[in-house]
Order: sequence, then structure tokens, then C-alpha cells
Amino acid sequence: MLAFTLILLPAPLLAACLGAVAGHPPARIMPASYSPLSYSLAAAAPNTARITFIGHATFLIESPQGATAATDYNDYIRPPVRPDIVTMNYAHTTHFTDSPEPGIAHVLRGWTHQGKQARHNVQYKDMRVRNVPTNLRNYGSGTEYDGNSIFIFDVSQLCIAHLGHLHHKLTPGHLADLGKIDVLMVPVDGGFTLNIFEMQEVIAQIGAPLLIPMHYFSESTLERFLVRLRDSHDIRLNEGPMLEVSRASLPKKPTVVVLPGPH
Repeated sequence: MLAFTLILLPAPLLAACLGAVAGHPPARIMPASYSPLSYSLAAAAPNTARITFIGHATFLIESPQGATAATDYNDYIRPPVRPDIVTMNYAHTTHFTDSPEPGIAHVLRGWTHQGKQARHNVQYKDMRVRNVPTNLRNYGSGTEYDGNSIFIFDVSQLCIAHLGHLHHKLTPGHLADLGKIDVLMVPVDGGFTLNIFEMQEVIAQIGAPLLIPMHYFSESTLERFLVRLRDSHDIRLNEGPMLEVSRASLPKKPTVVVLPGPH
């Protein structure tokens, strides 16, 4: 369990989308809170999106009609159920796989693949998923254009964005393509993606009312991020890794909700 006694502040929990270092892989793990036998998949409540933190940069998103999507789907941390849609970014092996589970309806790669730029806009039941390509730093050869994607999930009149392995601030074109974002999943490692100051600028650029941190490697890394945002955001530690969000429940003041689980 993470400890935030010095920085947690008491705070309430919290339209459709309008936007036009590689290293040694970790041992494979299953989410600490779930196992395939203990997790019972059920549709989210009407007008609600259910978000469950699986670990690292992987979340399971569920819709009222039972559509499921897993972000940054990989070989090491996977959801306990087979999702209908998986999105992947390939900066590291903990963000993609070349061997997705058979039977997944849509496998969406977020980088230029076989010479084709990643451009997705798919509808599955009551969930729409699209992407906005961004670039990667490649320390061996400079910039890798369109090497990452921000994936956007349109569920229950909410626009949920996952920044993936973002390596730069966003241009006006990126922001126009994103549209209005309600829930933002933010990598807060402080260096593998963006440093904490630049990521704070990206957060201000997007202006989402609800933030969920991800992609951190220690409690102290997460705490540094929360300290930076405590003047501009309410901060809440959720009791468990699952959060249900609706348009009516979005907070009036920008809020960070930390979902506990493997990171």
C-alpha cells in the first residue's frame, strides 16, 4: 500500500469526444487484486465507464454494454479477462506484444507499422476508440516520428485519453485532434517519458478534470508528481484499483485519483 500521509488532501471524488528504453523485461506477473477465477466481468452501470488499474500503463475500461478495452497491452501485465479491444505503444516491451491473445476483436498498434501510420477509429458496441499519433525520442537515431499514440476512448459521453509513452509537449494540432478530454491517464515516471515539469505543462494543455497517474516505478516518484500538482488539483487515493466514472460525477475542481495496484 502506498503512503501519502504528507500530501493527501481531503477532496470529493470526482459529451462525446469532439476532436477531429528498452531493458530487461520483468518477470510476468498477474494483477495483485485479481485472478482469472476471482474477477467477474459485468457491464458498467448505465451512463458510466468502469476503469480498473491493472498495472504499469495497463488499464481495463468497461462500458455499459459490456465492451472492454485494455491499454498498453503486453506480455507481462495483462487483464484477467480477454478484452474486446487492445491498444499498444511500442516504446518498451511492457507496452506492446507481438502475440496478442486469440479472439481479440481489435488489436490497435499505436506506431507506424509495416510502413503505415497508425490511424484508428473503431466502434465496438457502445465504445469508440481512436488515436492521435505523437513522436518518440530515439537515443540512437534522434526522433522517431509517429512512434507513439494517445488513444482516446469514447464511453458513456466521456472522453478518456491514455497518453501512452509520450515524449514531448503537444502542438495545437494535437490538441485539436484530441478534443475535450474528461479523464486523462498520465505517465509520471519523470524521465522515461517526460520530466515532471513538462508533463505538468501537458496536463495544463489538455485541462482534463480527472487525472489518473500511471507508469511510475516507486512510491517516491509518484509522491513527487503529487506534490507538484497539489496546489492546482485535489488529490485522492482510491480504496481499490477500480473506479466508476460518469459525466455527472466529474469533479468541479481538477482532481488526481490514485488507483492502487502494481505499477
